[in-house]
Amino acid sequence: MPQLVYSNKINKIRSFALILVFVGIGFMYIGLLTKKIEWLMAIFFVLGVLFVIFSTVVYFWIGLFSVRAVSIICPSCEKPTKMLGRVDACMHCDQPLTLDKNLEGKEFDEKYNKRKYRREQE
Repeated sequence: MPQLVYSNKINKIRSFALILVFVGIGFMYIGLLTKKIEWLMAIFFVLGVLFVIFSTVVYFWIGLFSVRAVSIICPSCEKPTKMLGRVDACMHCDQPLTLDKNLEGKEFDEKYNKRKYRREQE
């Protein structure tokens, strides 16, 4: 049976922002390769800069969430980690974590963080 691997929400969003930076740089590099066609080069440069600016916005946004996240000590690796939502994974060892007593012992599922699921349970 395949073992499920969970990852921390903060790390997922940071990885997405890092990918946006590389995509932006890639667009700007393609712009350099098309320097003989100036309007195409300008389009690629503008797209690249927009991707980098959007990644900055995502980094700022996740930074705000990270400040408000609950800091806990992971029971498995005993390192400090941050939790967003009712269920999350450790930033270091990907151990599923919850602070909700009603979810202890249940199978880890990210649907527990959704408002729709919470409304159905009430």
